[in-house]
Amino acid sequence: MIILLGGSGYLGKAYIKYFEERGIGYKNLSRREFDYYNPDKLASFLKDVNANFLINAAGYTGRPNVDACENNRAQCLLANAVLPGLVRLACEQAGKPWGHVSSGCVFSGSSGHEHGFREEDPPNFDFRHNNCSFYSGSKALGEECLEGGQSVYIWRLRMPFNHEDSSRNYLSKVQRYERLVDVRNSMSHLNEFVEASYKCWENRVPFGTYNVTNTGSVTTREVIDMIKRILKVDKEFKFFESEDEFLKIAVKVPRSNLEMDNSKLLSAGIHISEIHDAMEQSLRNWKLEEPVAG
Repeated sequence: MIILLGGSGYLGKAYIKYFEERGIGYKNLSRREFDYYNPDKLASFLKDVNANFLINAAGYTGRPNVDACENNRAQCLLANAVLPGLVRLACEQAGKPWGHVSSGCVFSGSSGHEHGFREEDPPNFDFRHNNCSFYSGSKALGEECLEGGQSVYIWRLRMPFNHEDSSRNYLSKVQRYERLVDVRNSMSHLNEFVEASYKCWENRVPFGTYNVTNTGSVTTREVIDMIKRILKVDKEFKFFESEDEFLKIAVKVPRSNLEMDNSKLLSAGIHISEIHDAMEQSLRNWKLEEPVAG
């Protein structure tokens, strides 16, 4: 049985859908029903149900975006930095392997490598470096809590998207912003991320950190061009003249833009598609969010 933490979130729901479609036994451990912040209690539970594996998809990202983390720092730190350490204690006490969802936002800028930041690169967008967001700093601390951990995967997610319109979907966000900044980023197709991360466990690839992003990177203008071409969106997309202008005018919290190298994942035999292909496929299957009934 797979134990899932964070099943009510954007990523957690994708895990549940994946498990149910494939008949994989799982239990979504809701914090309302069970205090999984108590490592002794969680360890006992894992033993009692004879869990095979645990996935920690719980975390705090802020609503409507990561700017909210600046105003809810205690909650952000608890969910993103403290919880991973507590889950580690529980899983090691119970002798259970597990996986933790982290973020590529612990990096920003140039990596100095041809294909972007690698797993062994130390975070450069964290509390030890100036001008990081509180969200990124908290996620980097969460990874630090797992250093030297036993039988654990750290999966780095980056700017998730898929074919379903959602306030959490990057493809939805860029269609709703009044102005955009043209930057290059690596990203993760939500469904492919879920499958690739689970395959790490199913295929028993070596434990450790993996950049679970689609191969390559894409610019904002490339994304908008695909949206206009495929969805026939009748909107004039406006861009800031530069990233500096965007940072001065549009945001109060620093943003990370970066490319990530996923060759470690690929070399482990885990398939994930090229970013432009994944994005084009998502747009061709685009499904608008259903309005909430009044």
